[in-house]
Amino acid sequence: MDQHRHLMETLATLYAEMDRAYEEAARKNGFTCNGCEENCCRTLFYHHTLAEYLYLQEGLGQLSAETRRLLAGRAIEVRDRMHKTEAAGRPVSEMCPLNEDERCILYAHRPMICRLHGIPHRLQRPGGQSQVGTGCREFDRQCGVHPQVWLDRTPLYTAMAQLERRVRVLWDYRNKIKMTLAEMIATILSDDDGGPLAAMRNEIHRS
Repeated sequence: MDQHRHLMETLATLYAEMDRAYEEAARKNGFTCNGCEENCCRTLFYHHTLAEYLYLQEGLGQLSAETRRLLAGRAIEVRDRMHKTEAAGRPVSEMCPLNEDERCILYAHRPMICRLHGIPHRLQRPGGQSQVGTGCREFDRQCGVHPQVWLDRTPLYTAMAQLERRVRVLWDYRNKIKMTLAEMIATILSDDDGGPLAAMRNEIHRS
């Protein structure tokens, strides 16, 4: 499991780089994220990386047994409501199960998009195409729709893709992942998943 531990430490370092890049772009634009009505913890985000799934699992393992029990129930409820809302063709807006009293209880283990959301960004695709993304409404309110500095996600996404390949090779995992945080938490903390992710989870726990 030394390889797995090294990869999780590498992800922690990458997350720190993301936080620094975000903070620098926010400072240069004069943006302060102090919470708003359009709380990003209610935004429907999908996560696609095994590396982040396993890092979230690590963070959940550091919580008390009672906290994990309560969180599992909350995640399952949120997941089920989200599925019903999507099936009805309505917009999904559910508070993330990790949010308690307006704070994330696993802030250090939050995924990439939770760290980078809100600031206008640029991304250079592998095929050469350039993509830009707008800021959140609070950013536009504070800074206007034309940012002074764009957050360049390219090196961060590239590093994540390289790390993801290494994690998947280590665990011989080939399945695609598209999960909300509620789905990830429910899978990690309950017996909902009986496939490769559960087998991987159990092997890590035994080590």
